[in-house]
Amino acid sequence: MVTEEQIRESLTEVLDPEIQIDIVNLGMVYGIDISEDGKHVTVTVTLTTMGCPLFDEIKDQIEERVKAFEGVEDVEVVLTFDPPWDKEMMSEEAKLVFKYLF
Repeated sequence: MVTEEQIRESLTEVLDPEIQIDIVNLGMVYGIDISEDGKHVTVTVTLTTMGCPLFDEIKDQIEERVKAFEGVEDVEVVLTFDPPWDKEMMSEEAKLVFKYLF
């Protein structure tokens, strides 16, 4: 059965299209819930800005990565802005990259 760690690792391949840093290191993944049978996965995410037009692209990539795991039949991506994203949510690695990019 798939684990939260495996899903989180696979989501490091999903890049924010504008910043080109992955959504895990950006701190955009707020939660990963896996049903007891491992068939249903809910990923709760946020965006770096409200009204970002790229949510559908990010959502599609999340669904694709998670559905690739054996046994996963259904993926739900939940968008939340509570709490709002902040630069402090980024990993130290992402903060370094961000610092040099912007």
